[in-house]
Amino acid sequence: MKPFWLGAALTVAVAFSAPSAFAHDDAYLDTQKAPNGGQLRMAGPLHYELVTQKNAVASADSPVVVYVTDHAGTPVSTKGATGTATILAGKTRSTAPLAPDGDNRMKGLARYVHAPGMKVVVSITLPGTAPEQARFTPGLVAQDGHMDGAH
Repeated sequence: MKPFWLGAALTVAVAFSAPSAFAHDDAYLDTQKAPNGGQLRMAGPLHYELVTQKNAVASADSPVVVYVTDHAGTPVSTKGATGTATILAGKTRSTAPLAPDGDNRMKGLARYVHAPGMKVVVSITLPGTAPEQARFTPGLVAQDGHMDGAH
């Protein structure tokens, strides 16, 4: 009987440790090259990649694009999704309503300045799911030396 209980205990231990083995924290994601040159973050069971415009100026609308994939990098449809990107740059706060723009992309416009201290909070609600949120620091240099891309 001891081998059975030992096997059962090992199975339970592996099952409870599995989620942390597959989780990607911000430090890990900052070491990964994002497919579209942006910054990657976890958003529940998804990955969001934020791409902001590097030469954005406060006097004009600039694009904010979020790509949505699963943990394996497979595109997730954004058809019917809604979302927002709240941008904090210095003392300026702006919000970009996000709308589907392609298979797995959300896009909006906002007035912001791309700066090192810039922070962006993205919230997206896919049809039939609860909203998922991610926090970005697109102006910071990632560990591989790349900056957030712009399109």
